[in-house]
Amino acid sequence: MTDPSATNLSLLSSAVAGVVARATPAIVSVHSHRSRASGFVWKPNFVVTADEALADEGEISIELSDGTVRPGKIAGRDHTTDVALLRIDAKDSAKDIAPIKISPGVPMLGSLSVVVAAERGVPAAALGTVSLVGGRWRSLRGGEIDARIELDVRLRHSHQGGLVLDASGDAIGMAVLGPRRVIVIPAATIERVAGRLETHGRIARGYLGVGLQAVKLDDGVGAMVMNVDKSGPSAAAGIRQGDVIVGWNDDKISGVRSLLQALGPDSVGSVAEVTVRRAGEPVRFKLTIGERPET
Repeated sequence: MTDPSATNLSLLSSAVAGVVARATPAIVSVHSHRSRASGFVWKPNFVVTADEALADEGEISIELSDGTVRPGKIAGRDHTTDVALLRIDAKDSAKDIAPIKISPGVPMLGSLSVVVAAERGVPAAALGTVSLVGGRWRSLRGGEIDARIELDVRLRHSHQGGLVLDASGDAIGMAVLGPRRVIVIPAATIERVAGRLETHGRIARGYLGVGLQAVKLDDGVGAMVMNVDKSGPSAAAGIRQGDVIVGWNDDKISGVRSLLQALGPDSVGSVAEVTVRRAGEPVRFKLTIGERPET
């Protein structure tokens, strides 16, 4: 008599193997300088990978699922959301690379997930569970992530940039290493950021043109202006070195980080009302937020 539990386990095993097999044609290996990562074909000629795992210099090669290696170029990268977009440097690349459709869905807490990556061109997979699900959040670098999804799974450094599949086999995002945990960069964030990188080559960020240092005040916290870019927006508005920023658009600031988080892509060109303390007295300025220069 067949053991029902063995049958169920076999069915689960076959199901997991099936969803992995359907995803592997879109999985690639990315080699940049001395760094290796995984990635996936987002659109014909374009690969998405983890920015953190991508070297800052050197040539890039992309090994496809069929074993062929193509040169790649950086189309754009965003350090704040850990999304990098690579262009496959081959005229005929669109003919034999099938992009994978990523789903904007968010998995249920405790559900199974599979990370499909590549190790020197060979497909790799890891099975785990969704250990945390939350709403929109900001990374330590100020990037806006559309959903907080964490996985209980082991992830090698070279597997960053791999696809995360939910229990239905839908690709829901990209796996990256966060502080002491594996984080999923969700599909909504990838589509938004990669789309801008494809069009503009970079993600615009707001720029005040000042160096700031957090300071404690009797009634809260402030951001002291340590230096001023003479050609920047703050200098043009009249803000000086030694001023302490305490308010932003009629709200008290809660620290330097909260102030910098207000400088997202949509902030460029907008006008903000900034309140500073100068020699102990409040002074208000209207400041037009600039675009952070590339460095």
